[in-house]
Amino acid sequence: MLEYLRIQDLALIEDMELEFGSGVNVLSGETGAGKSFILKALNFLTGDRLEADLVRPGKEKASAEAVFVTSSGEELLIRRELAADSGRSRLFINDRLSSQESVRELKPALLLHTSQHGQQKLLQPAFQGKILDDFMNRPDLFAERDEALRALLELLERRRELERRFGELEAKRDLLEFQRQEIDKINPRENEEDELEARRQALKRDDAYNMAVEQALGALYGDGASSGSGRGGGISGGLLDGLGSLERAVKQLAALDEGYATDVQALAEFYPTLSDLASRLRQGDRNSGRKASSHDAEAIEKRLFALSQLKRKLKRSLPEVLALRGELIENLDFLDSCALDLKQLGREEYTICERLSEVLSRLNPARREAATQLKALLEAELRDLGFSEQVQVEFVFTARELHPGRAGSSLDSGSSAHSNTTEDRAQIFWKPNPGQSAQPMDKIASGGELSRFLLALVSILARRMIEAPTLIFDEVDSGVGGITLNKVADKLRDLGTRRQLILITHWPSLAAGASRHFLVRKEVLDGETYTRCTRLAGAEVEGEIARMAGGGEQGRVLARELMAGRP
Repeated sequence: MLEYLRIQDLALIEDMELEFGSGVNVLSGETGAGKSFILKALNFLTGDRLEADLVRPGKEKASAEAVFVTSSGEELLIRRELAADSGRSRLFINDRLSSQESVRELKPALLLHTSQHGQQKLLQPAFQGKILDDFMNRPDLFAERDEALRALLELLERRRELERRFGELEAKRDLLEFQRQEIDKINPRENEEDELEARRQALKRDDAYNMAVEQALGALYGDGASSGSGRGGGISGGLLDGLGSLERAVKQLAALDEGYATDVQALAEFYPTLSDLASRLRQGDRNSGRKASSHDAEAIEKRLFALSQLKRKLKRSLPEVLALRGELIENLDFLDSCALDLKQLGREEYTICERLSEVLSRLNPARREAATQLKALLEAELRDLGFSEQVQVEFVFTARELHPGRAGSSLDSGSSAHSNTTEDRAQIFWKPNPGQSAQPMDKIASGGELSRFLLALVSILARRMIEAPTLIFDEVDSGVGGITLNKVADKLRDLGTRRQLILITHWPSLAAGASRHFLVRKEVLDGETYTRCTRLAGAEVEGEIARMAGGGEQGRVLARELMAGRP
């Protein structure tokens, strides 16, 4: 039950508070006074969207808050704010920030809103089918159906994707196989180019090293004399032999002139250094393993050329070629295994269709049984609302195929061909008057008939609900008058004994049955327009009903008569 509603800075409403009671709560007022904004605020609280231009001019935000009492007696506080600058909203449930999805889930237990828009929805076959499904109250069956249908749709999407990919790759099979053969002929390895280039540079360094050793040995021993025998021995012409000759000559000078004695000593000390260098050069030349092979260099260049040709042919870098090889293997393997994959999907499809068929074998009869029950209840309610005693309601069922892939495709396995996946969908036909044939509602229903039909439906559904949502009737009396209007009033009063009602009406006979009456009106102060809402009491209620009855003495008399008949 809705106990309290406060609206601030929404459209023409500056600050409005309403405290609702059990039974029938009436909102009355002239057309355009702002009653619809109160309903907009309630719908906004329970998940609907509002545009930012509904924030009162000059204000930063609009807000609405309400206190509901659940069937278990628990209080639920919902508050929502709408920012004027961004149009974004924030929602709080029991003062905790929450999501719109959360409050939408709560809405069926809080509010059930019927309106002229609801009357138009009543003309739609899909909405008529939903009415029957809601009446069935078998969420387990619908959950099973939806789960099986979801699994089927996902499987068919996988199959369509498989077939699409197969078709694309099959058209390119020759190219794929050619590219794979070209890559396999060369058989490149990961990082092979870098490794070959490193080996190429190593060979170049080895060549340079060997050449430098030969040059050094040639300088020490002379050309072609890399194994000189030491001082004064071996083939002459090298640095070691020249140094020996120099040492001998300086010794002769020193014998004649002592000033050369130190030079003789220096030459004697330098000779072992050069001799050690020569020994190390010869040893390194034998043991370093740096002898470059022309065969190795040729093999490296040949391999690098082959890789370069492959890259040029495929217009890809070597890493891209390696990635392409993986794709080619995957795609060609896919083409080879696709038929098996489709057969497996066919088996899965058969299993799902069997499950869906089994659910429908329970759902379709349950729906028809519910239609028989709802038909009887609706006819009784409609008779109470002034329709002919012979009024008839019929639920006409049409078989609808739920399997979207029945038509198959080029690779359709056909494994589900024997499963019955048709669902019986209901549409309301009715015969409001004797002598007519039953026809769809959108063909023969008037506005007043739709209003009463909607009221009959709400009355039936409200009795079956476990929770007790507040019922909101927005001009349910549209198109109704005379004696029929009195029957509508009686029905609303009876419904108000079991449910809280918020009724927007212009009819005094309906307003007279209210347990609480609120007057919505406009005021203009200092050039600004405000929507006000006041709870009426005593003589104020009678005065408002008199106004609704046309005013004057006649209106006052009718108001007193109607008030006298209040429970």
